[in-house]
Amino acid sequence: MQSTETNAAKGSNTTWDMGTDTTLIHILARNAELLGNRVAMREKHLGIWQEITWSQMLDTTLACAAGMESLGFSAEDALLVLGDNRPRLYMGMLAAGVLGGYAMPVYSTATPDEIRHFMHETHVRFVLAEDQEQVDKVLDLGDQGATIKNIIYDEPRGLTNYSNPGLISWEKLQAIGADRLRAEPKLRNALIERALPDGPAVFVHSSGTTGKPKGVVLSHRNFLAGVRNAHRGGAFTFGETILAYLPMAWVGDFAITVGAGVALHFTINIPERQETVLHDLREVAPTFYLAAPRSWDNMLTTIQVRMEDSTPLKKWLYDVFMNSALASERRKLEGKQPSLTERLMRQLGEWLIFGPIKDQLGLTRLRGAFTGGEAIGEDTFVFYRALGVKLRQFYGQTESSAFTALQDTEEVRLHTVGKPLPGVEVKIGDNGEVLIRSGSVFSGYYKLENATREALEDGWLHTGDAGYIEPDGHMVVLGRLSEVVYTSKGERYIPNYIENRLKFSPYIKDVAVLGSGRDTLAAIICIDMEPVGHWAEVRGISYMSYADLSQKPEVIELVTAAVKRVNSILPDGLKLHHFVSLHKEFDPDDGEVTRTRKLRRNVVEERYAPIIDAIYGGQQTVTMKAQITYESGEVGTIERQLSVQEI
Repeated sequence: MQSTETNAAKGSNTTWDMGTDTTLIHILARNAELLGNRVAMREKHLGIWQEITWSQMLDTTLACAAGMESLGFSAEDALLVLGDNRPRLYMGMLAAGVLGGYAMPVYSTATPDEIRHFMHETHVRFVLAEDQEQVDKVLDLGDQGATIKNIIYDEPRGLTNYSNPGLISWEKLQAIGADRLRAEPKLRNALIERALPDGPAVFVHSSGTTGKPKGVVLSHRNFLAGVRNAHRGGAFTFGETILAYLPMAWVGDFAITVGAGVALHFTINIPERQETVLHDLREVAPTFYLAAPRSWDNMLTTIQVRMEDSTPLKKWLYDVFMNSALASERRKLEGKQPSLTERLMRQLGEWLIFGPIKDQLGLTRLRGAFTGGEAIGEDTFVFYRALGVKLRQFYGQTESSAFTALQDTEEVRLHTVGKPLPGVEVKIGDNGEVLIRSGSVFSGYYKLENATREALEDGWLHTGDAGYIEPDGHMVVLGRLSEVVYTSKGERYIPNYIENRLKFSPYIKDVAVLGSGRDTLAAIICIDMEPVGHWAEVRGISYMSYADLSQKPEVIELVTAAVKRVNSILPDGLKLHHFVSLHKEFDPDDGEVTRTRKLRRNVVEERYAPIIDAIYGGQQTVTMKAQITYESGEVGTIERQLSVQEI
């Protein structure tokens, strides 16, 4: 496939090849040649946006590659990348791919044990760290016997007096690489041509919901196939403006920020800090934005909180126009046309209410708005569609370079994830498993032959998800196939399906549904501190902590109402009969959820066995001690008496 875009800088038409028989660095070099002075990346630093052109991005990446090779980095080596989104970390990952090595991004919040697992997985001798905090983590591992040759750091603050051997600043690495490129005139082109289409682009990991995360090496060809499929499916187009804020260790960030960002020459904006994302989002006003359902929920909560604090007139206008827009959007989802009154209200509401809200959030230029990872709440989904943000769901896996299926802008259904993208084949196995085949699918788990044989069969990826395809081609994903369980009465269900619908409530953050082999279903529920705290404050309900708030009678009633709403759509045999509001959140540091907040069910059921025993033993209360991990790494316990609520 080929796409043509006008090159404004040259005043001519340039054909951009969307083939996959190339590499990211080769495309980056093409961008530098044809779009040299156009902005590739913008990073906010000390409140000011710093710009990097495509030419500068290529020069920096090649200098990094030349410098790392001078220090001893070679093919099959791994570069561990630790930190939040930073241009130098992205360029460092590209440089590792140039040399045929593995760029291995790790969550910035990863514990030492998690990092140690990754380092033992492959030959990690080089680390690219964002700042002192991440450097200290690596130095501690070195003291415990890890064989690390060089630690390259981006932010020098706090590291001036460090004298550890192998510790080197980004600036020094750049100087080494630049000197080498000047001394070896042929090296520049040799580096651009060295990487192969089937060579490694990035080394990411599966979510690890059932055990240790598995290593997934994705090639340049994999990513470019995924980008091509998503582009042809209408996910994004050339020249998008994006905000690169998603965790770098998540495959979706690399696929969008680096894969699509380079291939379709996006303008990639990087926030100053994670805490400033919403503020920076407004300044950037991206044309493409992907967020997890929880992020969309949090943004909706922000809107609702601001409206609560607004004037009576503004609240009245908001309610009138939003209720009309919500009714109109629900009619569309039912396949009906909005009435003339609703269309007129929509136009007036855009001027008075919807436009200003989108401007405050930075959503005014949004063409592609997406959510993925898990099901999004119906109320949240319909709200954004009513606001004029054409929110869509997408579906993908780490093993398929992130992109598999996508909803069309005007063909949205609440229960589906859309149709398979062009270039993606999907079929349903005899056991109800979703199987996919595409050029974006990986070649196997890193050094895990048995797991690879289970995942790949005759070119088909076994996704591990249960689902089906509707007659018109829309895909429905029910949940993990491994989580299909039965009650003692033979009722078949997927806990994740019920959990997601409970999390549709803005007041519930995490849930573990219980009931395998039992007569009835129950749940352990974690409230969401921010919206529940605001709800309590508005009603004059005082509290001291999360644990205190979670056990307030009024909050228990709030959660009970949410459970009853879900029960109303479940068959009798699968209704929840009991729940316990937990006195702490499920925490990735405690191993209860993954870094992407997917439930580790076996850990939760083992750790909270006393609660489960109390629920099914007919007790009304249970005293629970819970292990917590502090930021320092120290482990402590908290104790609380919890009530078992009967529905």
